[in-house]
Amino acid sequence: MAQRFRGFLPVVVDVETGGFDWNKHALLEIAAIPIEMDANGLLQPGNVSCAHVIPAPGTEIDPKSLEITGIVLDHPFRLAKPEREALDHIFAPVRAALKKHGCQRAILVGHNAHFDLNFLNAVVARVGHKRNPFHPFSVFDTVTLAGVAYGQTVLARAIQAAGMEWDAGEAHSAVYDTEQTAKLFCKIVNHWQSPSDT
Repeated sequence: MAQRFRGFLPVVVDVETGGFDWNKHALLEIAAIPIEMDANGLLQPGNVSCAHVIPAPGTEIDPKSLEITGIVLDHPFRLAKPEREALDHIFAPVRAALKKHGCQRAILVGHNAHFDLNFLNAVVARVGHKRNPFHPFSVFDTVTLAGVAYGQTVLARAIQAAGMEWDAGEAHSAVYDTEQTAKLFCKIVNHWQSPSDT
């Protein structure tokens, strides 16, 4: 794995937020999946880590965002964590995967990846986290990859074009979107490595 991406470990991330502005809107959910490699050199999704996040003091939430995500902030089973604790929960398995694969940094994989990275970087700065395993600006964006591979840039359509199932009822959950993005990323990269395998 360390050789495949020049010392970077791809880690798929999705965030659900209180709006589009990472400088003022709250982080509400985050999920991450380190990518693994099998004995044949093919990529596959690893285990998912996720956290519901307590909106940080001073951040804003656009009600329209909650309508889209379906997040109920005061749900008794939401079990949300403060931002720092949520980052620690997500970063620990990422650092373990880096060590396992001999990689130096994680590189964020996402659908419109800079959106997720900008929110992640904003939270890291807000809490003063000193052990962020992710590269601060480089990403692998599945919008670009899916556009090249399938002519589709919307996640649901790209998943379907790749021959996989999409459940619209599960969409806009950080876990579901991360799992689907991870599958899409692996399928595209594996096809590039060995087209006969897809």
